[in-house]
Amino acid sequence: MTTQTTELTATGTPDDIVRARTAASSSLPTYRLNMMRIGYLFMAVGLVLVKWPLIINGTVATLPVYEGVVAVLLTAMSLLAFLGLRYPVAMLPVLMFEVGWKLIWMAVVGIPNLAAGDTSALFTSVFFNVCFGAVVLVVTPWDYAWKRFVRAPGDPWR
Repeated sequence: MTTQTTELTATGTPDDIVRARTAASSSLPTYRLNMMRIGYLFMAVGLVLVKWPLIINGTVATLPVYEGVVAVLLTAMSLLAFLGLRYPVAMLPVLMFEVGWKLIWMAVVGIPNLAAGDTSALFTSVFFNVCFGAVVLVVTPWDYAWKRFVRAPGDPWR
């Protein structure tokens, strides 16, 4: 018998495991789920206002390649954020990604440029937008994310 078979025999059927994981994922109180929804809504609406017009008007095709890539990626993120309104726990990695890239940008670009005195209009605009990530940082249930993604055993490889 393999380890996976032994685990299933000891703990139940695969359906039991799925139910247990689903129950664990819904262990956040409703107010925390609703706070997460605020974060998803904030992301989604902000990106709809800023990035969707580039797609809808077709101007994304005229942007430099990397700016077009960023616009399309952020548009896709907005779609995932809308999905997070319905499934806040399942889409938690979207919130984590949003905070992660903004913290990394702040550490390797934002703070060094501030220290160097770079206050160009473009930098200031990006810096201001990245600071809005504080909303998502606050609404993300970091204690739950730590338990779910760092402390919990991973899925089997076979």
